[in-house]
Amino acid sequence: MGTLRSVVYDAGMLIAAERSDTRAWRAHRSYLTAGGIPQIPATVVAQVWRGGVRQARLAQLLRGCDIAAMDEAAARETGELLGTAGTADPVDGSVAVLGVRLGAVVVTSDPDDIQHLLDQMGSRGKHVTVQVT
Repeated sequence: MGTLRSVVYDAGMLIAAERSDTRAWRAHRSYLTAGGIPQIPATVVAQVWRGGVRQARLAQLLRGCDIAAMDEAAARETGELLGTAGTADPVDGSVAVLGVRLGAVVVTSDPDDIQHLLDQMGSRGKHVTVQVT
């Protein structure tokens, strides 16, 4: 039996869950059932969280996930990555950095943007799989 790979969600996955997207919820439940705990960079939560009753579905999803704080080392690595890649989105950068740190599957609605960042990370970025939300 193989080892369960870590999964990192980006904003697209959270938005899909908030909109009650059946495919997103099925994938999330399947990963939880297999014993996984999805990882979400805190920057992703900040990007989509607005609070209130209208985000009850998102709150439900977040209860089954670990929110990864961005420490100084991760912030510096994310900033350096953005500089190397010629981009400016710290949320996508934090998703790519966490994905590489965990050797994860990144679930994203922006596969081209995430893949561009991973490509800039050389051989470390090749250990990450990008999966479309």
